[in-house]
Amino acid sequence: MKKLVSILLLSLFLVSTTELYQLLKIPALVEHYWEHKQLNPEMPLIAFFKAHYDHPAKDGDYGKDRKLPFVIHSAPLTLVFTINPGFYFETKTENFRSLKSHEIPSKDEDFCYKGFAGSVWEPPKSIA
Repeated sequence: MKKLVSILLLSLFLVSTTELYQLLKIPALVEHYWEHKQLNPEMPLIAFFKAHYDHPAKDGDYGKDRKLPFVIHSAPLTLVFTINPGFYFETKTENFRSLKSHEIPSKDEDFCYKGFAGSVWEPPKSIA
C-alpha cells in the first residue's frame, strides 16, 4: 500500500511540475491521426508528424492541431515558500553562560555530560 501511495504522489508531483502532463494528451494525438488517416489512407505516421510538428500550417483543423502533445508549452506549476519578513528569532543572552576555560567538557559514550544521566532518574524531591 505504501508503494502504491508513493508512486501516486510522485506521479502527481511530476505531472504537475514538469512537461509530463503532455503525455496525457496522447489520446488526442491518436484520434487526430485517425481523422487524417480517414481523409488520406495513404498517409504514413511520419508524414503526419512532419505536418504537425516539423512545419505546422494554419489550416482548417488548426484548433485541433494546437491540442496535440508538445505543440504548446505552458509554465508548469511552481510552488514557492517564503518566510514572512517580520519573522525573526530572538535569543536571550542571559540564559547562556560563557566558558572561561578552554578545556572541552568530557562526555560519556552516550554523549551526555557526566553526572547528568544519573540526576535525571532521581525521584522528585518534596519541598517541606
